[in-house]
Amino acid sequence: MSNNYIDQATNIRQGESLDSDSLKKYLSGHFKKTIQELVIQQFPGGFSNLTYLIVVDGKEYVLRRPPFGAKIKSAHDMGREFTVLSLLQDHYPHIPQAVVHCEEENVIGAPFYMMTRAKGVILRTPNAMKIKPDKATMRRLSEMVVNNLADLHAINIETTGLVKMGKPEGYVLRQVEGWTRRYYKAKTDDIVELDEMAQWLAKNQPTEYHASFIHNDYKYDNLVLNADGLKDIVAVLDWEMATVGDPLMDLGTTLAYWAEAKDSDLLKSFNPSWLPGNLTRQGVAEHYAMRSNRNLDHLLFYYIYGVFKIAVICQQIYARYKKGYTKDPRFAPLIKVIKALAERGVLALEKDRML
Repeated sequence: MSNNYIDQATNIRQGESLDSDSLKKYLSGHFKKTIQELVIQQFPGGFSNLTYLIVVDGKEYVLRRPPFGAKIKSAHDMGREFTVLSLLQDHYPHIPQAVVHCEEENVIGAPFYMMTRAKGVILRTPNAMKIKPDKATMRRLSEMVVNNLADLHAINIETTGLVKMGKPEGYVLRQVEGWTRRYYKAKTDDIVELDEMAQWLAKNQPTEYHASFIHNDYKYDNLVLNADGLKDIVAVLDWEMATVGDPLMDLGTTLAYWAEAKDSDLLKSFNPSWLPGNLTRQGVAEHYAMRSNRNLDHLLFYYIYGVFKIAVICQQIYARYKKGYTKDPRFAPLIKVIKALAERGVLALEKDRML
């Protein structure tokens, strides 16, 4: 496979530039040397935290900072993501190395952290259409992705110290209440289907729970894949929502992102899981159950939760766009995505099964 498909940084979007002189001074202090050259570019993908390529005297790093105008602290906690990477360092192979965390907002205007660059292919719908992996490749890859999620959930939270990253007791209730609250705080349009989903989630929560370390945003475009035939997962990215909670909530989010060929183009834009050869959503659930030996009797709840959660994430981003906090044109059509997710969720409730 050509290196042309490796994720590349480009020019910085308007209104999202960093103070290079201030950052250079800060990093000179951190690395305890005078930096001769510092180059900053921006990775164009992603809808949440902003991601930049920082080249320090020829060595590549990645910097993450919250989006401009964001006030959702729990979803943009740079210290949390840095701590997760640090704790996972000796226990999980598929992560970049944490380098530095800065809480001082006067350096670039917001807290940030830096990590080593994990170089490889990030499979998004546009480049997947160019790469055109065959059915056998996608089948193997989709199974590997599900296996990795189950393996992540099997990490010992006590011996790694990850247990301090969350409170599993009451996790499901807090998540349902939290995402419902965030939706109404960011609401811009009346979407009755989302109201219906929020009410259903409040009334249908499973009484039993499991405690695992969970990613909370696990999908293809948060994975860096080996450019040599997409054979391996080089790194899992975007740990800002990682915590200790019910792993089936994590699975539900992944299933909600997992588009199929029958889905609308809006929903297929989320995840190239609809390419021929991929496991179906039901196939993902069954493969996960086999790998993890977990019971999926309440799968519909976890799936509806995932659909609702993604709709709320999109709503939060869309609300920032509507208020003028970001000029990124990618955010303008998100209201259509939100409505499509709402329709999918209500249809699943009507049919009483994951679609």
